[in-house]
Amino acid sequence: MKLEVYNIEGKETGRQVEIKKTLFGNNPNDHAIYLEVKHFMANQRQGNHKTKNKWEITASTKKIKKQKGTGTARAGSVKSGVMRGGGRFHGPEPRSYSIKLNKKVRSAAKKSALLHKFSNKEVKVIEEISFDKPSTKDYQNIINALDVAHERTLLVTKDGDQNIYLSSRNLPFSEVSNLDQLNTYELLKAKSVVFTEDAINNLENLIK
Repeated sequence: MKLEVYNIEGKETGRQVEIKKTLFGNNPNDHAIYLEVKHFMANQRQGNHKTKNKWEITASTKKIKKQKGTGTARAGSVKSGVMRGGGRFHGPEPRSYSIKLNKKVRSAAKKSALLHKFSNKEVKVIEEISFDKPSTKDYQNIINALDVAHERTLLVTKDGDQNIYLSSRNLPFSEVSNLDQLNTYELLKAKSVVFTEDAINNLENLIK
């Protein structure tokens, strides 16, 4: 498949980049995509939730009332979970939610996500861009020219450019990623994926 290369004004440069149809496989593996997104989301969780158990409450250890003869249930401690200010029964403890996933499955998921994007014509290619200093206005003008400002956009560059990243940070539906850090979740979240010319020429190295 061939893709037109656009300049920062949104006009065709007359150049094209060719992507091998066999690069991403013939059919997308949606289950691999599900596993990879689950893996990514789980690894984002800090897992530092915590509530105090009965033995962690600081309070009097005196027995509240006598064992028998009150006509109500037995009560031995104000630290009990049934008491106001007491500990919580079976409360959450710090834990890791991380999930291990085979590298081949992760690679298959990324290929499948890219195949969906290319098949649905949600990929554009732009010539190399660089900013002398961060400028949200200049970045906004570029995505306006490419007609992707009205939707969630992911710009993929070959090498990280701090000025480009800072320029996009204030825009709620625009994200920037380096090619070597591109992941399946980012691809699926974006409605339009914009590759720089250098990044798409090195795409094959990413998904080997």
